Amino acid sequence: MSHKKIRQGIIETCIEMNKSGLNQGTSGNLSHRIEGGMLITPTSLPYERMRNDDVVEMAFDGTVIGKHRPSSEWRFHRDILLKRTDVNVVLHTHSVYCTTLATHERGIPSFHYMVAVAGGSDIRCSPYACFGTQELSNLALEALKDRTACLLGHHGLIVLADTFEKAMWRAIEIETLAKMYVHALAIGEPPHLSEKEMAQVIEQMRRMGYGQAPDLDKVKDTPKLMSAKPAVSEVPKSKPEKPARQYPKLVKAKTTSVQTTKAQTIKVDTSAQGKIAAKPAAKAASSTKPAVKPATPKRAPKAAAAPKTKAPKAAAPKVTAKKPAAVKKATAAKKPAAAQGTPAASVSSTSFKSLVGSALNRRK
Repeated sequence: MSHKKIRQGIIETCIEMNKSGLNQGTSGNLSHRIEGGMLITPTSLPYERMRNDDVVEMAFDGTVIGKHRPSSEWRFHRDILLKRTDVNVVLHTHSVYCTTLATHERGIPSFHYMVAVAGGSDIRCSPYACFGTQELSNLALEALKDRTACLLGHHGLIVLADTFEKAMWRAIEIETLAKMYVHALAIGEPPHLSEKEMAQVIEQMRRMGYGQAPDLDKVKDTPKLMSAKPAVSEVPKSKPEKPARQYPKLVKAKTTSVQTTKAQTIKVDTSAQGKIAAKPAAKAASSTKPAVKPATPKRAPKAAAAPKTKAPKAAAPKVTAKKPAAVKKATAAKKPAAAQGTPAASVSSTSFKSLVGSALNRRK
């Protein structure tokens, strides 16, 4: 099997014809030129079931290669491709509005300038002939003279093009024109553009097709493409913009030093523990006051301490001897302090013994 890409293109275009409403069922057909002949759709095979090897290869002498018979309209496909070497694709469809006009054996006149997409000032309609006959093929060739589309009387539409895409585009345009013409006839026959006016349209389309801007009025207002760069002098010089100055980002440290005086530097720890560590510096004059008082962290108030109870001390041994006068005077001197609410000073047992001993010695 050869020409795989063309075979696939035939299948995809046929499916698109039905999806777009240009065709219904298997009534339409499509062909593409190959060397010495053409590839054409088989007869009576739904497009959704068609595969690449179902497309029929047919020589211009009528020889068929493939497992299916070619479309019943193979005669006008073959004759058109033989006579019209300027095209590669022949598309035939039974679109609704084109067929509506064809049933009246009525072509599409120059009621709208887009009629020129078929290559002339009108789109002809051929007389009726039975499908699949040589007579129909001959009539189609006559209607297609200097045109890329025609209507077949009581039948449908034929479109010629270089590619599948252009064939679909032209078929849709002509079906749209047929629809507009049918609606216009409801009011009455619309006025037609003259041959001169249509010739101007055709020339405009030809120039645009070759990539030339249309300027038939010669007003020299067409856009011009500059192939070369403009001279340096024509371009205004602009000073290069200075890049914005980049400043380093400041990152806060966990600890910051606050210098209070020359004598002392306090290092404040801002962490959660809230501890303060101070490092002594060289001694300075005491009269200098700190410039900034270091912030001292607030401490939580201490809980009220429970009253301390002192264990009772062991009582000193009683001495039956009378106290000397010196001891009595010392004791008497301490009593007023106790009366005023001040606790008397406690005398240790050792000092008390020494006092008693000295008094006894004096007495002896």
